[in-house]
This record gives sequence, C-alpha cells and structure tokens, in this order.
Amino acid sequence: VQLQASGGGSVQPGGTLRLSCAASRGTLDNYAIAWFRQAPGKEREGVSCISGSDGGSYYAEAVKGRFTISRDNAKKTVFLQINNLRPDDTAVYYCATRLRPVCAPTFGSSWYGRSSDFPSWGQGTQVTVSS
Repeated sequence: VQLQASGGGSVQPGGTLRLSCAASRGTLDNYAIAWFRQAPGKEREGVSCISGSDGGSYYAEAVKGRFTISRDNAKKTVFLQINNLRPDDTAVYYCATRLRPVCAPTFGSSWYGRSSDFPSWGQGTQVTVSS
C-alpha cells in the first residue's frame, strides 16, 4: 500500500488543521494507520494510531485532548484533526502503516508506538505554527 499525507500548512497558534493520509495504491482496510511527526533536530515521534480491526483510536500523552484520529475506509483515507495548535507542534507529519490490524503497544487510550514497527510510510506534510 502507498500512502500520501496532505493538509499541512502554516497557521497561527490556536488554529486548526486536518491532515489526510490517503492510500494511492491498495487499501487501508484492516490495517492500523499511525501518524508520526518529526521536528527539526528531533527524533521522529508517534502521535496517534487507529486500529484496523475495531477502529479504536490511541494517542501519545503529549497530544491527548487536542488531536483526533479517524478513518474512512470507503475513501481509503485516515484523518488527523489537530486543534489548538501550538508552536511546538511544528514538524513534518507522516502517516504509516504496520500492515497489521492492531496498534501496539497501547495502554488504555495511550499509544507508545515506535517508527521501527511501521514498514510502510507516506511522504510527510509540513505543519508550521507561528505568530
């Protein structure tokens, strides 16, 4: 499956963005899809994952309450809604799939995924938050 992220842009603090991750080849059905981000000079970090088995959504502790992940299998797209954007959200955002149904490891609604667990990646989309 090939993934393509889009929807990034430059916004002011407090703004909202909705990122999209579309499958240009293949299907997203039954696959867990995750969003990662990488800020300049920092390691890539996982922010959210949505299950391919039951649609369960999971988040990194740092983004809970502001990020919402969802999926539309008919449109072969996963979305990441980011509310109340902050300057430290500035990063390139990537979507990726494990090519498996479940997000792991999780605890409750928290997700602790690592980029090394995801073999298939899309191109990133830049999010810049500044006033």
